[in-house]
Amino acid sequence: MLTRRAALMGAAGIAATPVLAKAAKAEEIMDTSMAEPVDLSSLQRIKRRLVRPPMVHEHEQTAPGGPRIVEFEMQIIEKEVEVDSGAYLQAMTFNGSIPGPLMVVHEGDYVELTLYNSPENLMQHNIDFHSSTGALGGGSLTLVNPGEKTTLRWKATRPGTFVYHCAPGGPMIPWHVVSGMSGAIMVLPRAGLTDHKGDPVKYDRVFYIGENDFYIPKDEKGEYKRFEDVGESYPDTLEVMNGLIPTHVVFNGKVGALTGDNALHASQGEKVLFVHSQANRDTRPHLIGGHGDLVWETGKFNNPPERDLETWFIRGGSAGAMLYEFLQPGVYAYVNHNLIEAVNLGATAHVVVEGDWNNDLMEQVQAPIEYDAVYEGKTALP
Repeated sequence: MLTRRAALMGAAGIAATPVLAKAAKAEEIMDTSMAEPVDLSSLQRIKRRLVRPPMVHEHEQTAPGGPRIVEFEMQIIEKEVEVDSGAYLQAMTFNGSIPGPLMVVHEGDYVELTLYNSPENLMQHNIDFHSSTGALGGGSLTLVNPGEKTTLRWKATRPGTFVYHCAPGGPMIPWHVVSGMSGAIMVLPRAGLTDHKGDPVKYDRVFYIGENDFYIPKDEKGEYKRFEDVGESYPDTLEVMNGLIPTHVVFNGKVGALTGDNALHASQGEKVLFVHSQANRDTRPHLIGGHGDLVWETGKFNNPPERDLETWFIRGGSAGAMLYEFLQPGVYAYVNHNLIEAVNLGATAHVVVEGDWNNDLMEQVQAPIEYDAVYEGKTALP
């Protein structure tokens, strides 16, 4: 059954931007008020405060007891973001960050999210959880206009890492996603992670890396355009998007977001869990100088992890997880191993690891010196 509000939204959209802010089709708006209520009053409630990626909010690796209702709050913010020097994106974000925050719960828990669409925004928004069941992942129950909020509760029935993203209907879906509106949730098994043998696995820290492809228009001089607001950016952005060639492929919202002063940090001997999401395009993460000790390439913890991978594959619209124990100090480059996208378009992160060098693993037997080119020969062939 359609609600009156759904019918009005389908007919009118938002008056301020009637062409851009098309509402979801009427058949995608659900009224679930006739369903039998569920009594969850016996369950413990806990509140989690979301933090900006690549960091992750406080959580337990193993569930401390029975299922809980885990409460989150998230605000939708439309804002301009400088993706690279002189390249500005009219972004749409969950909680002001690209990607949106990583949420962590356990299998069997209930996720209860209150979603706020800031009144100064121009667009309708919602949230589609790939990890949930029914109603377009919650998208048909969370469509909110500027100045509205909604609360959705769903049961985490499948362990793993999953994407969430905005999906307000029709051509708005890809535009909102490539404008920054995606994130991930990690549903841990209640007993925690296990390796390929089924033995328990612990991690010392988590890094959440959200990869985005951006499509920023240029003018006739080849300079990046800058727009007054997200609505004004739509027609030109759509034209670039439909060409399927991104201007930027980045980690965590912009070029250099995780390098230089923003580099990630770990210590020798630490086991680090990398959660990597891409809501729109395929990608192939690789840790230069390290390996994927345990890799849940599809991100699903019911499946045994693969071991010792050099590069792994994350399908567009999914999230994966990799665990690595850092054995040597130094700077590690975590990249999309389409190296054009890593080096030229921005998909690179650095992990700075402190510790003591182990010559047994790698030794510089001779530092670079000049040699007699005539004596050594000019070719490597016999």
